[in-house]
Amino acid sequence: MGIEDRVEATAKNVEGKVQEAVGDLTGNTSDEAEGKAKQVEARAQHGKEDVKDQVKKAID
Repeated sequence: MGIEDRVEATAKNVEGKVQEAVGDLTGNTSDEAEGKAKQVEARAQHGKEDVKDQVKKAID
């Protein structure tokens, strides 16, 4: 499920960037903050997948 999780995280990152940009353009600080939060979640998910990959490599 690693690749699926990475795709999901990438999609969430893109969604967050778009939401942040729209919030910035419209002056909606709530949307901007939500977009940034989604990007943080995506980075955390990517980090988790990186750790899982390293553990798997160490075991193999």
